[in-house]
Amino acid sequence: MASHLDHHYWLVTWTTFGSWLPGDRRGSTSPVWIGGRRARLNTPSTPAAPQIPPLQRWATRQRRDPEIHLTSEDAEVLIGQFRETVAVRGWLLVSVAIMHNHVHLIVGADGTLDPSDFLRDFKRYGSRALNVRDRTPGRRWWTKSGSRRRLRTDANVLAAVAYARDQYEPLLAWADAEWTSR
Repeated sequence: MASHLDHHYWLVTWTTFGSWLPGDRRGSTSPVWIGGRRARLNTPSTPAAPQIPPLQRWATRQRRDPEIHLTSEDAEVLIGQFRETVAVRGWLLVSVAIMHNHVHLIVGADGTLDPSDFLRDFKRYGSRALNVRDRTPGRRWWTKSGSRRRLRTDANVLAAVAYARDQYEPLLAWADAEWTSR
């Protein structure tokens, strides 16, 4: 089995379009201004931006496309596309959790990869597969960005796999047996 010495691993997360807006009661990792400086609150074990109802109302008014909620059928299409993407790119898919409003992937690749490539390719090809199935070209499935957290040890990867596995009401959850049997 590949270890963290052979590959670099990341927990990659993104939300569906319009489903988790800045100012939401669940908190946010959107950029915020703190003490006159812009900060991005997406570091593990640090607080998220607090609920800000006026900001959430403003963000809702700015949204031009409908909020997206994935279905079980969408999740099946997505995991098929994620598997194809990792096969073509030569990456390792360790774990997947697809919920109605967000996606978690644990992915490995050699050290030369920019982790933003994961986010870009999974979202791009996932959107394409969903659009083909729904015959809705140009639909906005995802928010603009997402999170790419480096997992530096096998223990970090195992914790991320458990985190993905334990998501509340996943539409689909899968993990590579080599990582779940440890």
